[in-house]
Amino acid sequence: MKANTWRARTKHDLIIEVWEALDCETVGARELKQIQKVVTQKFGAGSADSPASIARTLADEGAVLRHPEVLMLDTEWRERELSVLIPPDELSFSSLAEASASIKKLDTLRRKFEQNQEPQKLGRLREMTLQFKQDASGMARSKTVERQKRLEAKEIAQWLTVWLQSPDIFEDWLSLRQRSTEFIQLTS
Repeated sequence: MKANTWRARTKHDLIIEVWEALDCETVGARELKQIQKVVTQKFGAGSADSPASIARTLADEGAVLRHPEVLMLDTEWRERELSVLIPPDELSFSSLAEASASIKKLDTLRRKFEQNQEPQKLGRLREMTLQFKQDASGMARSKTVERQKRLEAKEIAQWLTVWLQSPDIFEDWLSLRQRSTEFIQLTS
């Protein structure tokens, strides 16, 4: 498959065109990597969607997905993407204090990407933050996690929700939140 043989003019159409050219019964990691490679060749670095997004597009067209492979590849891709934006060891959402510091780092990146007019990086940052929020929400619902950690995870998910919705007011909101009776009871 040569990059110059593709007729599609949009990423969506190219994803489908490549999938059809692969002529595969099911779609997993190998196929998704090939599709990402072609999309990157045609539309440039940073243009490829996440493996999960590509898989969703293909599933809508009738592809049968090898879900464990798709999920594993998507997780690896997101970790790589995040490490390009910020080293993974610089972010932690395992405690309220760490979450507060990590959100400040995310916000610094957000402001930088907005100032430099880098919408793709902003999108990636948002996707990663949504994943952190989902992880915190999952921990908050877990029956195997101790009660205090579940409550903190619920609080962190709420913080991330507010930051995602209104990042410019987050710092003021968090300051008010930390003075609330509910928060004080949570941390005492």
